[in-house]
Amino acid sequence: MEMVSPEQEHPNKAFAWAATDSSGVLSPFKISRRKTGEKDVALRVLYCGICHSDLHKVKNEWGTTSYPIVPGYEVVGVVTELGSKVEKFKVGDKVGVGCMVGSCQSCDSCANNFENYCPELILTYGEKYHDGTITYGGYSDFMVVDEHFTVRIPDNLPLDGAAPLFCAGITTYSPLRYFELDKPGMHVGVVGLGGVGHLAVKFAKAMGVKVTVISTSPNKEKEAIEHLHADSFIVIHDQDQMQAAMGTMDGIIDTVFAAHPLLPLIGLLKSNGKLVMVTAPEKNIQIPAFSLLMGRKMVAGSRIGGMKETQEMVDFAVKHNITADIEVIPVDYLNTAMERLAKSDVKYRFVIDIGNTLKSTS
Repeated sequence: MEMVSPEQEHPNKAFAWAATDSSGVLSPFKISRRKTGEKDVALRVLYCGICHSDLHKVKNEWGTTSYPIVPGYEVVGVVTELGSKVEKFKVGDKVGVGCMVGSCQSCDSCANNFENYCPELILTYGEKYHDGTITYGGYSDFMVVDEHFTVRIPDNLPLDGAAPLFCAGITTYSPLRYFELDKPGMHVGVVGLGGVGHLAVKFAKAMGVKVTVISTSPNKEKEAIEHLHADSFIVIHDQDQMQAAMGTMDGIIDTVFAAHPLLPLIGLLKSNGKLVMVTAPEKNIQIPAFSLLMGRKMVAGSRIGGMKETQEMVDFAVKHNITADIEVIPVDYLNTAMERLAKSDVKYRFVIDIGNTLKSTS
């Protein structure tokens, strides 16, 4: 008798776009979702942001992808069904789902509301869930998510612009808060002005921090200062500009995927300054220890944020009117969007209009 995978046992048929091999090309794909468990929230997906990680994953650039893969962890939707023990939500609520859908709930990290550092963290797509099935992300018409990993979106936040907050937003908000780079009057550098970097600027400015954008692209200066209200702009290859800014920053949030030297950035820090990496560059980085000793400086890492913190981030975004700058696309534009994202040809985040453009072909 042929074994039936738990996947096929799931009762709820869903419709998605998936990549089925390392070409990374996405196409319509039928999936199934588990029935709504007692602590689960079912949601109809309305919007889903496209994160740089989605691009790496569909092409198996990190060597960890198993196919088929349905990406998407910047998900916004509306609650359609609740499990019997759900307490936080009601049908019709607007909710967001970020990078994770499960954790052990018992380790120190989970106990301290940092589920994002749980050794048994389950990501929203491409990982094995508690029931043995593979998780599928937000490039799909509906999802079923444990209420603990679901975030309330207050009414006055535009849903399309809110979607990228659930990865890019929390990725920058969390280190600004945790490393205490959120005090008014501080000076923080933001390296890279893409999907993540532009939100780092917005959150830091809303916290009352002086912000300098550090970029390889001189042509982004006008945008950074006039549109995003950064206080200053440095071209990283301009020795004079870098020299003039040496030792002036309390912290730096580094959002750049491409391999780049950290030594010049460490030089921009004051004594006790903190350089925080929020993405993993393609090549491993070497740091001369002396650059850290000569000012008690720190190079740290930060990965998304915990669930409690993610709700705080959304509430902060509502209060300060922060959303991502987006280009909304129909789902059939997805592969073109991925090609453009690979060339950084977007200001600053693609968001798929799932609700209006993802239609089942059955």
